Amino acid sequence: MSYQIVPMQEEHLAGLAEIERACFHAPWSENALREELGKGIFLVAVDAQGVPVGYVGCQTVLDEGYITNVAVLPAHRRYGVARQLLQQLAQCAVEQALSFVTLEVRASNAPAIALYTKAGYVPVGQRKNFYRAPTEDAVLMTWQIASADTQET
Repeated sequence: MSYQIVPMQEEHLAGLAEIERACFHAPWSENALREELGKGIFLVAVDAQGVPVGYVGCQTVLDEGYITNVAVLPAHRRYGVARQLLQQLAQCAVEQALSFVTLEVRASNAPAIALYTKAGYVPVGQRKNFYRAPTEDAVLMTWQIASADTQET
């Protein structure tokens, strides 16, 4: 399957809300997603017909990135969509001179933890009872972005 990674646009919102409903017990609404337009780094994976099949959202504060969600429709998982989204996010984070990008992931979500580890994220902490339905701890993972200064030394 072929996917293209594009910045989130108004035309993607209904599809992203559908992805949210398919992936999360407390999904973001179309209006909540709309509020993120033009903020941070929100990237959408679209199929050959331009239909959204996944997305990554990353809010930025100064030089820090906070991933809010990584979601891929179940029928499109295991095709590298999330990996592509994280790679494009990394490129954007470097271009925007972010110092790090961080995220929370369910402690039981071994496939996601493996994906994030391959993408360069390392566990840096734990958030007790972070998730609901079911209640579960989160693993806090961070990707420290090497600056041009540290790369030259």
